Amino acid sequence: MRFIDLLAMSMNNLRRRKLRTALTVLGVVIGTASIVVMMSLGIGLRELNRELIESFGSLTAVEVRGDYYYGYGEDNTEPNYLTDEVIRQMEQIPYVESVYPMLETRVMLIQGKYSTDTNLIGAPLEYLKDIPLGQGSLPDPGEKEVKLIYGNSVIQWFSDGRRGGYWETGELPDVDFMGKPMFVIFDMDKYYQSMGDPSTKAPKKYLINTAGVVEGDVRSGGSYSYSVYTELEALKTQLKRIFRKNPIPGQPTNKKGKAYPYFVYSSCVVNVDKMDHVSVVQEQLSDMGFQAYSSSEWMEQTQKQSMMIQAVLGGIGAISLFVAAIGIANTMMMSIYERTKEIGVIKVLGCDMGAIRNMFLIESGCIGLLGGLIGIIFSYGVSFAMNRFQSIGEMMVGVAGDISRIPPWLSLAAVGFAILVGMVAGFFPAMRAMRLSPLAAIRNE
Repeated sequence: MRFIDLLAMSMNNLRRRKLRTALTVLGVVIGTASIVVMMSLGIGLRELNRELIESFGSLTAVEVRGDYYYGYGEDNTEPNYLTDEVIRQMEQIPYVESVYPMLETRVMLIQGKYSTDTNLIGAPLEYLKDIPLGQGSLPDPGEKEVKLIYGNSVIQWFSDGRRGGYWETGELPDVDFMGKPMFVIFDMDKYYQSMGDPSTKAPKKYLINTAGVVEGDVRSGGSYSYSVYTELEALKTQLKRIFRKNPIPGQPTNKKGKAYPYFVYSSCVVNVDKMDHVSVVQEQLSDMGFQAYSSSEWMEQTQKQSMMIQAVLGGIGAISLFVAAIGIANTMMMSIYERTKEIGVIKVLGCDMGAIRNMFLIESGCIGLLGGLIGIIFSYGVSFAMNRFQSIGEMMVGVAGDISRIPPWLSLAAVGFAILVGMVAGFFPAMRAMRLSPLAAIRNE
């Protein structure tokens, strides 16, 4: 008997018993939808965690910090500084694509009656290109003038000295990064001396132009929100011009208190080609005597937790599909009892025993297919309704986004699993139908 004939007979049998078929399919719909929705919650939670971690830096980047703020140790050995020579050594490490040195210096920003002291970070232009700007643009390549890029949350630190700042008044200071000039004091040591000793001359203020402002409002957050950035070489040129041969505040000095003839970087970002190689590179950086951190460590921990949650949620959904499988088996057994004479006639006519088995397997598989398809459609509806309340995701992991996510592979896998469950549930009834005695089946009414 051809497959198309078996399929036609199976579909006709299902149509003759519409109510029973509909109730059995409903069980598969509930089971499939339960698995897909539960799994989508686990996937959504894992993706939200990944997006949260990525918002604080690349997963293939390793942050390295040296002994920037320390002088000679008790054993009179020189600290492990991050210098240009060390940066070149790091670039030779296998799997490393690039290294971005970072130079931090403390400055005072002044605009009108508002001021704040903050870290000014000098970074290569390649690093600055990754900063999402809401206003302005990056400095031109090779430009020697210092231009500042302000984090979107920096404005909250400005205060007028009397009323306080944003956290005291609840109102943002009247600071306009793009429209008004910003004065910057680089010599913070002299600034604090002049504040404590009126006879000390106040340090010079420098008018610094603005390059841009990071996208987002004061509450948006992000890895670039709370700092002020500028191009590294321009900052180094500016500091050399201001301090000449004198020690630069924040830069270490030798035993005699003299400035080094080179810059010591506070940190650097080591970019690795693949996430799988991050741990290898991180270990080599630690062996060089530096403190190395990466978001991939946090990512691995959260991924393990998310996978456990996803497995538990999937198991809960699988229970519903198991119950549906019992319903399919019951439906097939009832069908055998009702069609005993039909089975006997087919056997007497010399039909292959495997065809009888396949007919019932096709029926149970069709129930699984129909229930799986409807279940997927229902799952998308439930997922859409859950994602309408995005505050759920924000409340759980601190970042807004869809809490339920159904990738294409999950939809296909769910339908395939529903078909498999249906055929497995119908296997034993199909074997029973195949073993029925032809004479006994014909005599049965």
